[in-house]
Amino acid sequence: MSVQAQTPAPVVTEPYKKTENGVVREVSVPALAPAVTHGSLGDIPFTNAVEAPDEAVLSRKTRGDGSAWRDVSAREFAAEVQAVAKGLLAHGLRPGDRLAIMARTTYEWTLADFAAWAAGLITVPVYPTSSASQARHILQDAGVRACFVEDVEQARMLSAERGNLPALEHLWQFDTGAVGHVIDAGREIPDALVNERRAGVGPDHIATLIYTSGTTGRPKGCVLTHGNFFAEVDNAIELLHPVFKSVSDDPASTLLFLPLSHVFGRMVAIGCLRARVRLGHAPSIQTEDLLADLAGFRPTFLLGIPYVLEKVYNTARATAEKMGRASSFDRGARIAQRYGEAVEAQEHGLGKGPGPGLRAARGLYDLLIYRRIRDALGGRCRYVICGGSPLGHRLAAFYEGAGVTVYEGYGLTETTAAATTTPPLRPRLGTVGWPVPGTAVRIADDGEVLLRGGQVFGGYWDAAGGTAVPAVDAEGWLPTGDLGALDRDGYLSITGRKKDLIITSGGKNLAPAPLEDWLRAHPLISQCLVIGDNRPYVTALLTLEPDGLAHWQQMHKKQGMAVSELVTDDDLLRNLQQAVDEANSQVSRAESIRRFAVLPRDFTERAGHLTPSMKLRRAAIVRDYAEEIEKLYPTRR
Repeated sequence: MSVQAQTPAPVVTEPYKKTENGVVREVSVPALAPAVTHGSLGDIPFTNAVEAPDEAVLSRKTRGDGSAWRDVSAREFAAEVQAVAKGLLAHGLRPGDRLAIMARTTYEWTLADFAAWAAGLITVPVYPTSSASQARHILQDAGVRACFVEDVEQARMLSAERGNLPALEHLWQFDTGAVGHVIDAGREIPDALVNERRAGVGPDHIATLIYTSGTTGRPKGCVLTHGNFFAEVDNAIELLHPVFKSVSDDPASTLLFLPLSHVFGRMVAIGCLRARVRLGHAPSIQTEDLLADLAGFRPTFLLGIPYVLEKVYNTARATAEKMGRASSFDRGARIAQRYGEAVEAQEHGLGKGPGPGLRAARGLYDLLIYRRIRDALGGRCRYVICGGSPLGHRLAAFYEGAGVTVYEGYGLTETTAAATTTPPLRPRLGTVGWPVPGTAVRIADDGEVLLRGGQVFGGYWDAAGGTAVPAVDAEGWLPTGDLGALDRDGYLSITGRKKDLIITSGGKNLAPAPLEDWLRAHPLISQCLVIGDNRPYVTALLTLEPDGLAHWQQMHKKQGMAVSELVTDDDLLRNLQQAVDEANSQVSRAESIRRFAVLPRDFTERAGHLTPSMKLRRAAIVRDYAEEIEKLYPTRR
């Protein structure tokens, strides 16, 4: 572990609270960073090149196994951005034209993004896993004129759609040297022309159209401006001081493995360039590939989703069980959770912090368990920015006790990623924190979360008018569709989606998210869908996690059984029932899961059951598994 430097602590401003009948209904936090009044995201590489030309702002893999990386200086990156931007101009792309990027998380993605902005263009991310119809809809709706893809499969897919994409004039493929070809085309273009384009873009101009996942309908394009991103990243950089402004001997760095097609990954990539934090890209999230990249890059912080942290925890426990040390691991996990909770209480002035006995126990298990957890994250990682869904109090406390501080956040594509986050030195485990500085949160009468701030978008893309259709009310409040509550200190908890609210035939209202999130954290469970709308009681569909199942089979000597057999295996069902019982202990009897079915296959994006950002498409699942669901309610037939 690196030695902490004497660096000023982050500024944590108490939120301003408004109450009604003793209940907090609105909180806001003043901005920490001044609003940007001129310039664009396209200026960031060039500002870096002037202020710190030799500083490493990115790193590129030089070996496929992630064991070796080459730093890219601010000067080098700015020169490459300029060269690609000149090539885009040479191909006739005009200010405001849309350029799509369909690729995994790679250096080329970030390069194309900043080059497009330097050329005055609007970028349109497309998930690399998108089907032909999904990609066609986005490219048609956005009126995309040029597109970068990663590989031949994506190129073939879009080539077959060219007849439906009259605006698409250029299709470039990264893995066949597209960057070099675009650069070659622009060699005769003067630098001054790019500089002129950049000078013509300001904070109010559109930076990107990011299409929502579309859990209930066709994706809509969120219009995000350069100013939206500046408001988000500048305040996040100031607030999350230990993350973006290294307080150790290790220069701040992160390895990005979440998709850049998603606003969360995109925001952090921009924030890293803005703060000159060394950024690497990991295109594969397969366990072996990602662990190799983490070991080679050795980031000081990561951003992720709860699934990743759950996977690291469950893998570590499975390894301990194989070695006959499961009970030792479980004791160590309880010590970490107690330690994390004691730290939280101390930071809120509610306790003295971990006592000598707890510190000694933590020191022992640090050698046995926690160091292995940190090693799985690259060895130097001390912070994780986590979003997408709640991590939960238990795992958040465990990671704090294991030496990895988790900053949970909450936000939407429409809010340029985080609208709330855990304030440094003031965590409240199990919540998504306070508003990001410059942001306000309000709870409507029906429990819906409303958001307002500089990072809140202008509206959804209107293809006919080429502009944004406003989505906020007259006071600037954005309805999120999420249900939540503010505690007496202004911390926000998300309890579910408004449209997902279940009302049983007995009139009980419940949000399925808490049960689903709890069960998804179990090593045997991949996905969970809670059912009960207009039904007498609550049930669930469960799918199995392949790695967790393989470990369970090995430990129970059932390696030869097919999944179709395992879903009715008494031993497996007994273990799953224990997991359901644990989840039920968190809710009332009326909200508890009475029966469940285990499906022989997982929910997938290809089958139409998940969005590209891994959210459940509930209606599609209920439709496709109607027979299995009806069997859970035998008295109804």
